[in-house]
Amino acid sequence: MVACLSCAPEVLPKSSPLTSCRQTKFGSQEALILLRNCTTSNHLKQIHAKIIRSSLSRDQLIIRKLIQLCSSHGKMDYATLVFHQIQGHLTFTWNLMIMSYTINGCSQQALLLYSHMIRQGVPPDKFTFPFVIKACISSTAFELGKVVHGLVIKNSFSRDIFVQNTLMDFYFKSGQIDCGCRVFEKMRVRSVVSWTTMISGLVACGELCAARGVFERMPAKNVVSWTAMINGYVKNQQPEEAFELFWRMQLGNVRPNEFTLVSLLKACTQFESLKLARRIHDFALRNGFKIDVFLGTALIDTYSKCGSLEDAKRVFDKMQIKSLATWNSMITSLGVHGFGEEALAVFAEMEEANVRPDAITFVGVLSACLHTNNLEDGCKHFKYMSERYGITPILEHYTCMIELYSRADMLDEVCKLVEAMPVKPNGTKEHHL
Repeated sequence: MVACLSCAPEVLPKSSPLTSCRQTKFGSQEALILLRNCTTSNHLKQIHAKIIRSSLSRDQLIIRKLIQLCSSHGKMDYATLVFHQIQGHLTFTWNLMIMSYTINGCSQQALLLYSHMIRQGVPPDKFTFPFVIKACISSTAFELGKVVHGLVIKNSFSRDIFVQNTLMDFYFKSGQIDCGCRVFEKMRVRSVVSWTTMISGLVACGELCAARGVFERMPAKNVVSWTAMINGYVKNQQPEEAFELFWRMQLGNVRPNEFTLVSLLKACTQFESLKLARRIHDFALRNGFKIDVFLGTALIDTYSKCGSLEDAKRVFDKMQIKSLATWNSMITSLGVHGFGEEALAVFAEMEEANVRPDAITFVGVLSACLHTNNLEDGCKHFKYMSERYGITPILEHYTCMIELYSRADMLDEVCKLVEAMPVKPNGTKEHHL
């Protein structure tokens, strides 16, 4: 049964505290107004209870709004129950449910629901296929994607630009470059998104020269297309070309976004140019960019790799909101530069801020212990990450500890760690000892 798509079904509410002593008329319009003002999942369930009690649960418009709200709150189990509460959904509602599964990372459920939709004889439309194809990409269902493409052609939607753009993305991400290019060449009308999808696809497949050729043919370029090409050069270790494009972008009066700047900061690390990194930072400030989590973390990483821990620390201290990646970057930067105690102090500060560390955090922590040859703290944190956070050690953790024990000439401990490693590195145990 399709209802089994839900992983852990919730019970639909039967009553609601929203009811008042005075009974007033509660119709579709009143329900929609309440749903428009809904801000929490608990509030949503209360409104849903009132909808059920008012016999409005078969109203397709209300059902769609309920599904949209469930999706926005990540409550896909509840959305599934709402969807299957009534029969005879229109194509629009099926599309909404498929889209909700896809954008919430439930691509398998999206594909199962699509299959059920087809078996039920519900006719798909041009809005059905883009999210079905996206679900095929997310679940690496490449053979099914080809079947879906066949149905697109059969249903006469192969000339819809949104379907074509998604198909291009599908073929490039499945490594079928010729098919992706063929979709592009057959397009009668191409949007900026079409051109950018083509460029990004070729870049991802390592076809940088072909991507540049498409880029130069592009009749109108926006910030996304410029950034896609710049990022392609950075990924392929060609920072000179990345900056050459950036200067051209400036001459064309195209304002960069934070993704452009982060790509350029990565190019600065390839140049190992602190001066250039500071120029990008200055450009960001002069042009009103907020040093948020994304851009701030990139600056910390860049400054550290370009040799200025002081600049990295200054950015870190000024950031009001820090993500896990931000903390990890600062801890690793301090450790790499030999400031082990400071790195451990930042880790302690991170825990005080109630940010839960991950395996990458402890790579930074153990690397800091290694750079300062601090075996005692290394052992303590190696045990702590498993006992306190349930983090299973990975190769990088073992490597740090083996090096620490080796420096202390504690070969018995090295043997124990090598034996405990779930995946042995290349070479024999004797070789590593």
